Parts: sequence; structure tokens; C-alpha cells
Amino acid sequence: MAVNDELVEMFAGLLEDSHLTTIEQLPATVRGRAERAGLHHVAIYVADLQQDVLRLLLHDKDRGDPEYEETELPINGTLAGRSFETLTPLSETGPGLDRWWLPLQDGAERLGTLRVDAEESGDDTLRAMRALAVMVAMLVVVKREYSDSFARLCRTRPMSVAAELQWNLMPPSEFANNQVTISAVLEPAYEVGGDAFDYGIDGDVAHVAVFDAMGHDVTAGLAANLAVAAYRKSRREGATLLETGAAIEATLVEHLGTVRYVTALMADLNMRTGQLTWVSHGHHPPVRIRGGRLVDLPDCLPGSPLGVDLGLGAALCEEQLRPGDRLVLFTDGITETHDPGGDEFGLDRFVNFIVRHNAEGLPVPETLRRLIHNILSHHGDTLQDDATVLFMEWLGP
Repeated sequence: MAVNDELVEMFAGLLEDSHLTTIEQLPATVRGRAERAGLHHVAIYVADLQQDVLRLLLHDKDRGDPEYEETELPINGTLAGRSFETLTPLSETGPGLDRWWLPLQDGAERLGTLRVDAEESGDDTLRAMRALAVMVAMLVVVKREYSDSFARLCRTRPMSVAAELQWNLMPPSEFANNQVTISAVLEPAYEVGGDAFDYGIDGDVAHVAVFDAMGHDVTAGLAANLAVAAYRKSRREGATLLETGAAIEATLVEHLGTVRYVTALMADLNMRTGQLTWVSHGHHPPVRIRGGRLVDLPDCLPGSPLGVDLGLGAALCEEQLRPGDRLVLFTDGITETHDPGGDEFGLDRFVNFIVRHNAEGLPVPETLRRLIHNILSHHGDTLQDDATVLFMEWLGP
């Protein structure tokens, strides 16, 4: 398919339509524009919260149409799922048309897959389908924020109030630019209470943090929300990591007293130089992986958990990273989870899993997806504590 007026019309039309299109109307809008450009039976599949299945974003008028009867596809063991896992367009030959599955990705965030049927599969056609997948991903990201039906589609079971609070607090689980990639996972997705992660980019600096609030109830969620809000306020006002820790402490004590505390690990990475600084408040230190093996970071004195008002400040830690270094921040629910027989998952198994799966060349988000599923399997699919991992790779200046 050569670049032609139909393709120009498709993309221009989608941009024009997007202003007043809701997420519910998006499938029909995309399909209508794509059909006129020779791309048929377009279907949008989005991943559920735990990334187990791909679910069809369906317009009401398509219900009962045999072309759209596969409303849920498992990620493991399907061509659509493989495209999602590897971020690679994959095709299968059908009667008269080739069926393509293309990853829906906005930046580093994996949203799902796009199904497209095409009469021929030359380079120009594939380029057009890739461009369509990029545009659809951008439209999904813009429109999902206003849609309860999209939130329902991405959930496979009811969510607790505490989890609702947490998921509306945190940023997207993946981010990437030319210098750094960030990916995070959090379980149990539907009952999470006190864990949270956050990140932000400010010029040359990437800010990342994980928090673990005492308890697993709504109050734990409130404590984590307060900690993240104080963290964002402080860093956006230009505070240092030490000043930020003090600000979070003051906020928690003011609003919750000293009956609830939050452990925290906060780090700043200069993306231009690779200089890493971090502070720990009663939290596990970060783990560094270099060249496929664990390389220890310097020992550093942690401060007391935030909110206990003991006045034990943390030491500022510093280290020079090399391009390709990977930094892993995690909460104790990752390493201290036990199987029904009492066997702890442990730090060694945690690090070895990450190293082994990164050696397979999988995208970082896919490595973390498999890690959290492995931890859930180890624990009989039920976690007794929240488990959070944030993975940051410095690609170089």
C-alpha cells in the first residue's frame, strides 16, 4: 500500500474526530476511518490491571457481530498476547486477508494490542498499521481518564476502596525517554493498601520513590497518599532529598499523629551524568544490576520511618552509575512473601529472576509482569503484604 490520499484522510480524520469522541465511541470511529484506507476489521484490545488478559474495547452496535465475538484473549499463549509481550507486530494468514496484531504502546506504557486485517502486507502497509497503532494508543491514553466504563473493562474483579485510592494516586506504570526507562508493578492490585510508587522528570533529573505505609487498610492508603503528595510538593519546590524527607515527616505527624508510619526510599538520577543520590527512611536499600549481575551499592545509614517523629534523619547516599546500570527499588512484600510451606521468596531469588529474564531480551515491563506473576504463584496467588517493584535503567547521557 503506497502512501496515498486515503491514508492522509484516515489520520487527518481521526485527529479531527478525536476532539469530541469518547472512549466508548473510539472503536467505531477508528474502524470507520481505517476501512476507507484499506485496513479492515480493526479491533482495540486493552490489557487488564494485572496484565493477564486482553479485553476488547467494544462499541454497543458491534455486539453480536462474529468479527468481534472474541471479547477476551489470554496474554499467555496467544499471538495477540505475544505481540503485547514482545512489542512486536505479528501476523497470521487468513482467507483473503492477513490478520495483524500490533502493540498499543504510549511511550513505554503497554496498553494492549490492535487487530487489523489487510489485503496485502508490504512495508508500506505495515508502516501505516504501525502509525495507526501509535495514534490509537495516544487516543486511548487521552480518553481513558474520563471513562468509568474503561476502568471497568480493565478490571477482572471488584476493587477495594483502599486500592481505588492508591491507583488514582500513582503515575502510569511505565515511562521512557532517550536516557532512562522506568517501570513499576504493584500487587495485590485489587486489595493494595499502603504501598505506592512515584516518579517525575525535571530537566536532567529523574525522581523515583517507593513508599510502604504501615497496615493494609484505608488508613494505610491515606498515609501513603499523604506521603506521596508531600513528596511531590517538596520536590516540585526544589527541595533536596533530605529536606523532602523532613517535609513528609511533618505532614504525616500533622495529619495522622504518630500512630502510623511510612517507610520510604527516594532517589534522584542525573540523566546527563549518571550521578545517583538516594535516601532511605526505614526502607530496604536499592539493588543495582550491571552486566547481568548484582553489583552492590555503598552502605548508607538509613533514617527512621517517616511519621514516628524520632528526629533520626537519613544520610544522603551517592554513587556514579554506568550506562546500562539498572536500579531496582522494592518493598518487603516482594522478598519476604512466603509460599504455603513457609519458604521465603527472598532477595537472591528476586534478583536472579530479574537477571535471567533480562538476559532473554524482553522489555523491562514484561520482565516485571512475569516477576509479579511468579511471586503470586509462589504464594498461592494470595499475598499477605503489598508488593511493589520500581525498575529504572540509565541508558546513558
